[in-house]
Amino acid sequence: MIPHEVEIVEVGLRDGFQGIGPFIPTETKIHFLAELAQAGLRRIEVGSFVSPKALPQMQDTADVLGSCNRFPTVQPQVLVPNEKWGKAAVQAGARRLVFVVSVSEAHNQNNVKRSSEESVEEYKRLLLAIPPDIDIRLALATSFDCPFEGRIPIERTLQLMERMMRVRLDVEICLSDTTGRADPAHVAELFLAAKERLPTATRWALHAHDTFGVGTANVHSAYKVGVRSFDASFAGLGGCPFAPGATGNVATEDLVWMFERMGVSSGIDIEKLLDVAGKGAAIPGGTTGGRIRKALRR
Repeated sequence: MIPHEVEIVEVGLRDGFQGIGPFIPTETKIHFLAELAQAGLRRIEVGSFVSPKALPQMQDTADVLGSCNRFPTVQPQVLVPNEKWGKAAVQAGARRLVFVVSVSEAHNQNNVKRSSEESVEEYKRLLLAIPPDIDIRLALATSFDCPFEGRIPIERTLQLMERMMRVRLDVEICLSDTTGRADPAHVAELFLAAKERLPTATRWALHAHDTFGVGTANVHSAYKVGVRSFDASFAGLGGCPFAPGATGNVATEDLVWMFERMGVSSGIDIEKLLDVAGKGAAIPGGTTGGRIRKALRR
């Protein structure tokens, strides 16, 4: 596989779909997966293993995950909130887990019904229970800001990150701007502080939202301080159901266009991506965002 200068992780099938009320048929999700793969997306978050009562839209994640063997270029990952669902994901064939824990106590309680301390303990137990070759991403939600507590002090994010990295070193650390309230200076400051605190960590990622229109600016800021992996959602679909006021993720097509203009390769075909983004924007009940789709497809 040709290496590219940045990795854009497509999260639309999970973060983009999870808040949509009308159930999207499984085959429709798989069709979107196929089109995203054809556009050049490789690492795709295909869903989450969670309670179907909490997120009915995600009840078929095991089926969508199982379909990935049809698409040999796809590297699927799934989000898990605790030990129970992490084990279920591995049993269903997942090889990449995204374990989510919030820096904010209030958001962690609202999101996964546990304290941050309880989530850390579940993470420890999960890693003991699954094969050591399962790839792990630590998704630190509310790394920058919380809908209930406001701006999160940098030291709190660093302390939680350090505690979880003691459990296992070879993980990816994804700092998540859950509410979209981060700004470019804040993004750079936190990543620089995190890299200084954990100089041996080499895998960093940013999960940006575009609630206040600075999603791409925040990605650019992280890029300038050495981050090379970025979450995005086609058509800007998304918004955390457990973070009041948070709207969509930064749009995949916006990031691809920005990096292309900068001369930075992502390996993604912008024309094919715009086709699938247009279809994504037409999903009933979806919250969309981004600018490039409309600018290039008037």
